[in-house]
Amino acid sequence: MADDNERTHFGFRDVDTAEKAGLVRGVFDSVASKYDLMNDLMSFGVHRLWKRFAVELAGVRPGQRILDLASGTGDLADRFAGLAGPDGQVLMTDINAAMLVLGRDRMADRGHVGNLGYVQVDAESLPFPDDTVDLVTIAFGLRNVTDKPRALDAMYRVLKPGGRALVLEFSKPLNKPLEKLYDLYSFRILPKMGELVANDAESYRYLAESIRMHPDQETLKDMMTAAGFERCDVHNLTGGIVAVHRGFKL
Repeated sequence: MADDNERTHFGFRDVDTAEKAGLVRGVFDSVASKYDLMNDLMSFGVHRLWKRFAVELAGVRPGQRILDLASGTGDLADRFAGLAGPDGQVLMTDINAAMLVLGRDRMADRGHVGNLGYVQVDAESLPFPDDTVDLVTIAFGLRNVTDKPRALDAMYRVLKPGGRALVLEFSKPLNKPLEKLYDLYSFRILPKMGELVANDAESYRYLAESIRMHPDQETLKDMMTAAGFERCDVHNLTGGIVAVHRGFKL
């Protein structure tokens, strides 16, 4: 557990550990209303394919209980609710109230009732009993967590034996030409896009910086192993720009 007197990163900035959650909250408060539109624009729609792959890898079965952390507007939860069926349960969670409200409204518009719940939680301090969920997921949220090992420990704790965790996140491109092109896009084009569409260049500059500060594929795999996960594997997508990490609690 990180001490409040320690320092951490917020993008490329060095900040007090205690400050980071509030700074991240400010980013998502700012971009919430344009979140889905910007996801489509900045990924050219490919984020939908990344999420579809993660859902398929999750292998959700009817009647299972799924905890979706950093749900945002609920792209994964939407699919999980259909797969888990009326006897299952999907908990949409987010530390940011504005994002959670958007997600809840979107799920209501899609006709989801009964097997979806909504809880505002911090991924580092999950208020759920041990050994109670079949699957825990976090998509494009782990890089914003202040104490990632603590969050991975919490994910492991709430899983039932035999359960699995999936982390879908931006990662490190697998070759130098792609990495250079990706850097050009991230630091030159993405903030301009954020300024034009969401009236917020700084939040999308933070997005690019937070991706660069996030652990690479092998480092995150080692972190999951250290948290107790077994049979950990990594699935690189779009040349490693995004990766899905999966681990099991045996």
